[in-house]
Amino acid sequence: MYDGRRQANQHAHYAVLDIDVGTRDLQQCADAVIRLRAEYLRSIACDDSIQFHFTSGDLVPWLKWRTGQRPVFVGNRMSWRGGGPPDLSYRGFRKYLDHVFVFAGSASLARELVGVADPAQPVPGDVYVQGGSPGHAVLVTDVCVNNAGERLFLLAQSYMPAQEIHILCNPALPGSPWYAARSRGRLATPEWAFDHRDLRRFEPDGCVPTMF
Repeated sequence: MYDGRRQANQHAHYAVLDIDVGTRDLQQCADAVIRLRAEYLRSIACDDSIQFHFTSGDLVPWLKWRTGQRPVFVGNRMSWRGGGPPDLSYRGFRKYLDHVFVFAGSASLARELVGVADPAQPVPGDVYVQGGSPGHAVLVTDVCVNNAGERLFLLAQSYMPAQEIHILCNPALPGSPWYAARSRGRLATPEWAFDHRDLRRFEPDGCVPTMF
């Protein structure tokens, strides 16, 4: 957990990702998806693609944040104001993400993503998401395909309270983290049930490979 305690359910995870969770109760389910996407984009020098919507609908780009500007709400309206000197450091990047975690969630993430035409064809970077309060989101981290074209995939999540991002076990296959891709039907994970039709995807742009 973010505060150093062990998560009560030690049977949900197959493995734990080597990435920090922070020291505040911020990096929960949708935030873990945002974190991994943002880290990936930064690692391939796609900083101009790092942008996320708040639950309010306002778009908050990293490129604007790193110039020293900060989003400020007056009532229900957001505006940008100077907040300090430009900061392109990784520490500044993490502060940006923590701010996004406060004001984004599964509802904003669900609106930000687009539906996948065939849920039986997930690719790494896709997201199963149900927006709401509560809602939940898990990230497809890897896919394998056999000679018959059957697809299996791995899922990663954080949860509430904020905890280390982990690869989920498949409760239907004890000892295995692999899930079978389907066009429809129930997708049961250890702590949440989705429908395969809840699969959604970030829209690709000029910098982002289609897979993520």
